[in-house]
Amino acid sequence: MESERNGGDPKERNGESGGGIFEMPEIRFTKLFISGRFVDAVSGRTFKTRDPRTGDVIASVAEGDKEDVDLAVRAARNAFDHGEWPRMSGSDRGRIMTRFADLVEQHANELAVLESLDAGKQPAVTKAIDISNAAGSLRYFAGAADKIHGETLKMHGQFQGYTLREPLGVAGLIIPWNFPSTMFAIKVAPALAAGCTMVVKPAEQTPLSALYLAHLAKKAGIPDGVINVVAGFGPTAGAAIASHMEVDMVSFTGSTEVGRLIMEASARSNLKPVSLELGGKSPLIIFDDADVDMAVELAVSANLFNKGEACVAASRVYVQESIYDRFEKKLAESMKSWVVGDPLNDPRVRQGPQVDKAQYERVLGYIDQGKREGATVLTGGKPCGQRGYYIEPTIFTDVKEDMIIAKEEIFGPVMCLMKFKTVEEAIERANDTRYGLAAGVVTRDLDVANRVVRSVRAGVVWVNCYFAMGSDCPFGGRKMSGFGKDEGMHALDKYLAVKSVVTPLRGSPWM
Repeated sequence: MESERNGGDPKERNGESGGGIFEMPEIRFTKLFISGRFVDAVSGRTFKTRDPRTGDVIASVAEGDKEDVDLAVRAARNAFDHGEWPRMSGSDRGRIMTRFADLVEQHANELAVLESLDAGKQPAVTKAIDISNAAGSLRYFAGAADKIHGETLKMHGQFQGYTLREPLGVAGLIIPWNFPSTMFAIKVAPALAAGCTMVVKPAEQTPLSALYLAHLAKKAGIPDGVINVVAGFGPTAGAAIASHMEVDMVSFTGSTEVGRLIMEASARSNLKPVSLELGGKSPLIIFDDADVDMAVELAVSANLFNKGEACVAASRVYVQESIYDRFEKKLAESMKSWVVGDPLNDPRVRQGPQVDKAQYERVLGYIDQGKREGATVLTGGKPCGQRGYYIEPTIFTDVKEDMIIAKEEIFGPVMCLMKFKTVEEAIERANDTRYGLAAGVVTRDLDVANRVVRSVRAGVVWVNCYFAMGSDCPFGGRKMSGFGKDEGMHALDKYLAVKSVVTPLRGSPWM
């Protein structure tokens, strides 16, 4: 495993050389976006967003709290109750959303670098995956906007009925820091297609892309007040959204602990519906008929993509015992060419820094816990670099199911490698978790694949692939990984209310 030291020319650290087509964008949008304007927080307070490559300040961002959320909700409420967006035809909404997608693609480089600065991501990968997916979500739901239909009801007696699927109202959308642009679009796009208005709270670690996207939304022609963005902290801005009496639903992606708080806030206020996409501790089960080289490559990408900061990361890898030794050896070999370093200035880099100091310390704490519990470090296990929040990709062997590292979501480049004997054992151990977000199966045997797919309790199961996601594939978890779906046509359901309409037939006693 190679690691790159951080430091050197500040110009290089800022991505102004060595980054090819990716140049440092001007940080223009740092205020709150309310009713179509960028405004200071009512309190005048700001907070600093930092570059995880160095710990240096990127910009000071307006810090929204309850008063700002009130203003944003008021703007969204007015846009919903009296504005054109919910009353516009679906095809007209779709055309504006398509323009929004066009602008996202046109500004993909700027967005990719903002994501890299804020979240420590690789700009080329971010452009190809994150920004492309954001534009794709907007296009997908732009096409769905004019296909929201009710049903005709065949009722008993002298009545006829039908249903209407109407926009629910003001949506509170709280997005995480690991895929900021993608998660913005995944939540905003179906809400827009449904005809809702919204208040978006980006994570305090990564506010810049959401504010930039708000600017592009206005440029696309989305009316003022439809999209409002309030940057700020969870206990203030996030809590204000979750408990607000004029917010009609909340969609949240983040930790299970915060998901509980959002449900409690909903229950204490107006019982608004809540959709939660929470944590995971996903299993990847590799059977002995698998191509070992392919399985190693899959396990590495399933764990270390985005520095392990992915809710579906396959952090529990189960390998059938007859191929375990070969798999472990090849896995360790694969780490020798793995480059950790500055993602903006070295195209060889496969893994950048963790998103911030708190997450960096949290991951290192879990690594220390694993060592104390008796797990063996196969590779990594230490911080690296002189500046920034870099951690070596860490693979533990001799892991027991009752160890903390095998039970809790780490959200970093840490893999637990374990062996199993039978299909039954693999299924039982895969399900031995409070989470149920994702799982993976690697096998050539279709019968085994089908048996595992039907038995593992997870929201998505990948067979001989991983991280295969898209706008047309519903995504969401079970158990303590939450409920409700993002992406796919199912995502529209949480932004729509079903209304039944009943009328008597002519000639009935009621006419």
